[in-house]
Amino acid sequence: MKFRESIDFGTAGYMFKYRDETKEKHWKMLHAHQGIEMLYIHQGAGEIALEGQHYPLQNGTLVIFQPYQLHRVEVPAHHQTSYIRTNLTFNPHLVGPWLTPYPRLQFFFRKMWRGVLPKQVFQLGEDHRLAHLLDDLEHSRKAAQAPSEEDLALFFLTLLRHLELHVFADRLSADAGPIRATQHIEKIMDWVEEHFREPFQLRRIAEDLHLSPYHLSHLFKQYTGRTITDYIAARRIREACALLVLTSKPVKVISREVGGLSEPYFCQLFKKWKGLTPQAYRETARLL
Repeated sequence: MKFRESIDFGTAGYMFKYRDETKEKHWKMLHAHQGIEMLYIHQGAGEIALEGQHYPLQNGTLVIFQPYQLHRVEVPAHHQTSYIRTNLTFNPHLVGPWLTPYPRLQFFFRKMWRGVLPKQVFQLGEDHRLAHLLDDLEHSRKAAQAPSEEDLALFFLTLLRHLELHVFADRLSADAGPIRATQHIEKIMDWVEEHFREPFQLRRIAEDLHLSPYHLSHLFKQYTGRTITDYIAARRIREACALLVLTSKPVKVISREVGGLSEPYFCQLFKKWKGLTPQAYRETARLL
């Protein structure tokens, strides 16, 4: 099995493998990495395991992975059909500055990046609009040694707008409310990303962001559909999953690193979210 822990994005900030093809070979990979990954299947049939669920891979499947989200892709060998996929993995910080003039699109992107996604596997079928966008990026790459920053910015803006309108549709509620409210949510998400490894106190985040605890909690639940506590727990569990598989650190150490949690409480929380203990998750993932 292939396994990858990290990607060196270099100065480009992204990795793009266009119509990568595997012939007559059983293909299997278990990995997690630091970027947002988009996997589009042009041809082939297999299975993907993500967040404890199994989904079919087929022509027209799109899967979106968040940073450090462990997943397994398996495509059995077929002597008549190649496995052809396009993989776009990028550093979220590359895209952020380009979205500043577009606050609602920026809000959608932040939720896709850091939120708890209601759906991550999409069967696009005969809708080839996303495939055409990926074709455009490849043509831009071929026309020059590397696309200009302007070309990349336009590509990602078009791509994210397409995902917002035609793939996720209203699932992320990108048009959830006033600009001021979405800005508060983005600041909360930024705060969580910086501090989720520390013990959480609602009063502290409220003071840091100059909001009342009640207003912060109500606003976050209203515009994300999740409590701030659930959001932090989900972020900690995603980090823990990566550490369990990518390192040999003891569960006790990981529990401290993802929030200063006691080992018993961490194990209870992990089982609530994943359905099995941290050690069982580690053993199962490494056997895949």
